[in-house]
Amino acid sequence: MAATDFDTTLPSIRQLQNWIKEKTSVEFKLMSGDVITGKVFWQDINCVCIVDANEEKTIVWKLAIAYMKARS
Repeated sequence: MAATDFDTTLPSIRQLQNWIKEKTSVEFKLMSGDVITGKVFWQDINCVCIVDANEEKTIVWKLAIAYMKARS
């Protein structure tokens, strides 16, 4: 498998896919300290697209994410 392939066997990729499918509200803490909340709209090998409560889409580089967790 090439380094640029999207490996759906990785637990983090599967978890994001589940959040997309279930439309789970998620909190992303970025390395900058910023926090983004919303629902994961899509992901690719480099980025995640998050839709907030105002239906605004934000694309975040995965390398910028410190952590992500489902909101209760």
